[in-house]
Amino acid sequence: MKRSGFTMIELIFVIVILGILAAVAIPKLAATRDDAKVAKGASEIATIVSDVGAYYTAQGKMGKWGEMTNVNLVLTGGGVADDTNATSKAFYKIGTENCTGFQMTLTDGNLTVSGDGNTSAVCKGINTATKDLALVHQFGGSSVTW
Repeated sequence: MKRSGFTMIELIFVIVILGILAAVAIPKLAATRDDAKVAKGASEIATIVSDVGAYYTAQGKMGKWGEMTNVNLVLTGGGVADDTNATSKAFYKIGTENCTGFQMTLTDGNLTVSGDGNTSAVCKGINTATKDLALVHQFGGSSVTW
């Protein structure tokens, strides 16, 4: 009588192959997660610039941070975005990454976005992705000439 089934050697080979595949796949998944955080951060910083420009164009003045954009910002002094005027500095923060150096400063119709010196992989990735946004955006005020 012939028995069907796998031998112990065959089962060990399958387990070894699965272990090798897992060792290759797990670092790739971690890198993909960081790439997603970088893409989200760069997108939200671009959204802040766009929202502030649209608000200033529509209203002719800067408002409160919470009125101008829905992106979650951390304000200097711990203020809440809805009750702090835009003349105060705001920082963009991604989850637990602490990329708080993406500073947004509004003065005289201009938005200045400055990069972060944080050395984590996500923060450096956002700095690279947003290097064109780390400028002074002139929406109005005395520095704009017609």
